[in-house]
Amino acid sequence: MKKNVSAGARAVPRFLKWAGGKGQLLGPIMAAVPEFAGTYFEPFVGGGAVFFGLALAGRARQSVLNDANPYLVTTYWVVRDRPRELVEALEVLKAAHGKDNYYEARRRFNEEPLTDVGRAAHLIYLNKTCYNGLYRVNSRGGFNVPVGTYANPKIFDADQIMACSAVLRDVRMMCGDFEAAVSGAKAGDFVYFDPPYVPLTKTANFTSYAKDDFGFDDQIRLAETARRLHTAGVRFLLSNHATPELEELYAGQGFTIEHVPARRMITRDGASRSDTVDEVLIRNY
Repeated sequence: MKKNVSAGARAVPRFLKWAGGKGQLLGPIMAAVPEFAGTYFEPFVGGGAVFFGLALAGRARQSVLNDANPYLVTTYWVVRDRPRELVEALEVLKAAHGKDNYYEARRRFNEEPLTDVGRAAHLIYLNKTCYNGLYRVNSRGGFNVPVGTYANPKIFDADQIMACSAVLRDVRMMCGDFEAAVSGAKAGDFVYFDPPYVPLTKTANFTSYAKDDFGFDDQIRLAETARRLHTAGVRFLLSNHATPELEELYAGQGFTIEHVPARRMITRDGASRSDTVDEVLIRNY
């Protein structure tokens, strides 16, 4: 079954500006989340917009968050457990900000054995000052996004980090494959899948989010995982680009498929950033 809904946005406090994040689609996503009494699972947490939206609404009291990016997971751990030290490290990076310092920070992030707090501070600093909040790595796993053109970037907000730390206090953080992340899900739990986008065209990819690509074989594996969760009585919601290939993976299952218009945030041609594309929300309830 397919239906169309309009996109709405609601700002929630979070500490990253994540390319592909769901801040602008938070309205329709939150509206699609069912009431649930069990554990909330988010295997591709990224910037965490949906998690923070649900947690602040009191709807994710028990949560398991996962991501394949170990540096991102380290950053969540540091925000949760060592927020004051993180703020102090960010103050140092903020005071030194400039184009040359950006590339020096990027070199340290890629080449030096930083502490967990240092790693987290560098990731947040690079995220807030790089081009469009991209997280992209080369074949060696090195972060390679150029500096952004911001006159006065807002690198961090200490109060926001402390608020996020409080929200994350009892959250279980994992780093690994999405199948392992949801292996403990059972009837009464809820899973939100926000995997790497299926490319809209064969040339639309921007290399890699992590050292190992998330290809269409992984999208197939994700659809199989979603079907297993459905059989086990676990409710799930999935978001992605609305492409025929993606929708075919979930067709004929009795799932609800909604199309949501979204702004195209990252393109090679800056003039096309105001274009909209359909994203798809797929759920089994």
